[in-house]
Amino acid sequence: MSENTQLIDRLFQAGAHFGFSKSRRHPSVKSFIFANKQGTDIFDLEKTASQIEEAKQVLFNAGKDGKTVLFVGTKEEVSELVRKAAESVSMPYVTNRWIGGMITNFAEIRKRIGRLKELISERESGELERKYTKKERVVIGREIDKLTFNFGGIQDMEHLPALLLVVDPRHDSIAVQEANDTGIPIVSIMSSDCDMTKVTTPVLMNDSLGSSVALALDELSAAYEEGKQQYTPVSERSTRESTRTR
Repeated sequence: MSENTQLIDRLFQAGAHFGFSKSRRHPSVKSFIFANKQGTDIFDLEKTASQIEEAKQVLFNAGKDGKTVLFVGTKEEVSELVRKAAESVSMPYVTNRWIGGMITNFAEIRKRIGRLKELISERESGELERKYTKKERVVIGREIDKLTFNFGGIQDMEHLPALLLVVDPRHDSIAVQEANDTGIPIVSIMSSDCDMTKVTTPVLMNDSLGSSVALALDELSAAYEEGKQQYTPVSERSTRESTRTR
């Protein structure tokens, strides 16, 4: 059995072929629908498998080039899966809530992250205990919790990402729009109700079922990790090149 056939079988077993009802179908996905059974769109898994392979190459290249990929998925059904996938490759993520301006007003977002880091540092060093009353510390604790909820997944992201990996671009439409506005490419796991034209590398499949999304995220994060293993930092490349020319 070929790798592609195996992937198609795994997709089928995971329920990745189920889309939404025909009434919810976005016109852009029509050519990826194999059939409609009892009112539910069924994806052509051969095409989905090909899309996954294309997306894996994009993620592999990003890892090989040392690029930052921001994982996005705030829908309740997938948020934990997205977080785990991002953490498995040490990449930033947004899984609680997309705050407007995370990309288009990143300088301001960095200030909020700076505040979070400052408060965490003061708490860990015991400085909060020395500087503030118990009542004040309760208020500051709530601020830390709120900032962590909103920005915890991106607190180590020093610059704009080179790529977004989004699960359900319809649900996280603001993130998609901000990426489009700034020219950041998007790899997206998406169902039949999504607009394919808004993403760079679409993967058409069930984007709500945990087993389906987990399969795709495992494939894509593994491809990134494989690429990352081949990444050579600029300083090391420069040293190698200078050594060759001696």
